[in-house]
Amino acid sequence: MGELNRGDRLQIMLTPEELRIIDTWRFAKRMPSRAAAIRELLKRGLAAEGFAEALNGQKSKDFSVLPDEAAK
Repeated sequence: MGELNRGDRLQIMLTPEELRIIDTWRFAKRMPSRAAAIRELLKRGLAAEGFAEALNGQKSKDFSVLPDEAAK
């Protein structure tokens, strides 16, 4: 299971249609909560775009679009 000690909160506003779609997906996948469903959808979306989870200690500059030489 995922990490249970979540320290940061993120509040988002959704349209009724967006919420309905998320709830429909959540119930079809038997997710325990909206938050779990949204975390899973974010994880899947980022993975589909080729983004991996950042390792501890990595800095935002490590994720530059340009190679190191071009960014200077």
